[in-house]
Amino acid sequence: MDVNDVLKKYSKKIEQEIGNYNSGLKSDYKSNSVSKDYIQFKSDMMSELSNYEKWAKSFLKVKLSLKDEKNIQKQLDIAHLDVTPSEVAGFAFTGLIVGFFIGLFVSLGIFFITGDFPFIFLILTSIFSIFIFYYLFSMPSRLSIKWRLKASSQMVPAILYTVIYMKHTSNLERAIDFVSKHIEPPLSLDLRKVLWDVETGRFSTIKDSLDFYLEFWKETNIEFVESFHLIESSLYEPNEQRRITILERALKVILDGVYEDMLRYTHSIKSPLTNLYMLGIVLPTLGLALLPLASTMLSGLLNWVHIFIIFNLIVPFFVLYLTTQIMMKRPGGYGESTFLEKNPFYSNYMSNKHYIKAGIISFPLLFIGLIPLIFGYTPIPEWIGFSKDFSLSNLGLAFLSNGNFFIFKINESGVFGPFGIGALILSLFVPLSIALFFSISYHFKTKDLIKARDETKELEKEFNSSLFTLGNRLGDGSPAEIAFAKVAESTRGQKTENFFRIVNTNIRSMGMSIEEAIFNPKRGVIIYYPSSLIVSSMRILIESSKKGLNVAAQSLISISDYVKNIHKTEERLKDLLSEVISDMSSNMTFLAPLLSGIVIGLAMMITGILYQLETLL
Repeated sequence: MDVNDVLKKYSKKIEQEIGNYNSGLKSDYKSNSVSKDYIQFKSDMMSELSNYEKWAKSFLKVKLSLKDEKNIQKQLDIAHLDVTPSEVAGFAFTGLIVGFFIGLFVSLGIFFITGDFPFIFLILTSIFSIFIFYYLFSMPSRLSIKWRLKASSQMVPAILYTVIYMKHTSNLERAIDFVSKHIEPPLSLDLRKVLWDVETGRFSTIKDSLDFYLEFWKETNIEFVESFHLIESSLYEPNEQRRITILERALKVILDGVYEDMLRYTHSIKSPLTNLYMLGIVLPTLGLALLPLASTMLSGLLNWVHIFIIFNLIVPFFVLYLTTQIMMKRPGGYGESTFLEKNPFYSNYMSNKHYIKAGIISFPLLFIGLIPLIFGYTPIPEWIGFSKDFSLSNLGLAFLSNGNFFIFKINESGVFGPFGIGALILSLFVPLSIALFFSISYHFKTKDLIKARDETKELEKEFNSSLFTLGNRLGDGSPAEIAFAKVAESTRGQKTENFFRIVNTNIRSMGMSIEEAIFNPKRGVIIYYPSSLIVSSMRILIESSKKGLNVAAQSLISISDYVKNIHKTEERLKDLLSEVISDMSSNMTFLAPLLSGIVIGLAMMITGILYQLETLL
């Protein structure tokens, strides 16, 4: 084959590849514009999104209007989803049809078995099917918000890393590369994509690629965009002192932005929190207080099915919806850390043995709560020589009532009840056993992690001054290995003493480097203190120490100022929400149990009165 034959054979393939590449430029995150390594990285980091993509591609496609298609496509691009708007609509429509027909078939089955058609059940399943359609159709919007929240939670550390790195090395490309390797997904995924676009020639410079990416954040996180623009402008500043000033200004801009966003958020959620408080606490509590009277006045129209649907399905659904909406509106702060999974006690949290232990403890209480049903609807009492019911006077409980303990009603239709005071009291053991099951199991699962978390929070409070001290020791010319030992001695009696002492022990006894002493997956100190703040500080210390002790000292002092600002923001947030949260907490711990006790007392009284009236008649 000569050259012309080769060109003819592969010309169509080359043209197709060029067309695929050009079409990939139209969308920021499409699989045909990235490598297999990037696709694998995205799949590993975003497994939940990949599962949604698989489901959406598995069903039919529905044609949408141009306006709806444009809006959904924008959300898909933000959420980095490789699906089309037609596939999203088809998935939602399929969920609607499946949910409706399941409810219809179940209703028909009940009708053929019992002879009564359950109209209420069909209406509820139809409403639930509509909710499934709304939930699946709005999934791209929620995933885009979730992506934005996760990414925004890493923005402050990203700017901090970039500023501190560029203070000693004025190279934007290397700074972004360093940040993408040391912050957590999904922002790290975006920054790696920024670098990838430069490497593949889509953009000629890192600045062009970064500016294109920042277009995504102009509407939601303008402070992040402004901070990076200030960082870019520092590249053109010939004066070293002014360059450092511009970089520090970039960090101040995003910190002030986070603080202002937190203030706006706290003011905007006061009304939603009040609605959540009224719907989730006040309404169920008052409803419980009115139930005995309502059931008596309605003459049996209100039964246990209606109460179960209202209090166990409808109210929790709206509470969950309001809670989700409140959480979706929160602004980004500093990042969450995945180092919790490396904690030595994390395996205890993931273990299921605590459920077995809690089940063994809770089952006797559940059995006690089911005794009235066992006596009334099973032949077990007769097998062991007991009667179906007992007189309260024979049990020495005549002061409660003159009736029986369980009170079952038997007629031609079957057995009804129990209606007695004893059955009411024993039934309280059912919710008690359920509550104890979850309380005991999660207590043993999380007690060690909660203890580690509390110690980490205490450490974070003291970390500001400890970082300042460590920075001063490095500034005095002490090597980092010796500086950790000195700080451990100077912080004796504080929470930070143990942190610095473990690092010093790993260095001296185990022969580790500073990076190994801190980040070793088995013996590193960071697994005992899973804090994003501490992780960020130590990462910057290790990187800046490579440029000299003075650079490391300045970096730690900058982090100290950053910690102070973050702590001020958190305290202000707690102060603004303290009134609503304290009301919710006090009512959950005092008012709700008190009213529940009153309801039980009213139920006992009404049951006793009705029984006495029936015996008199």
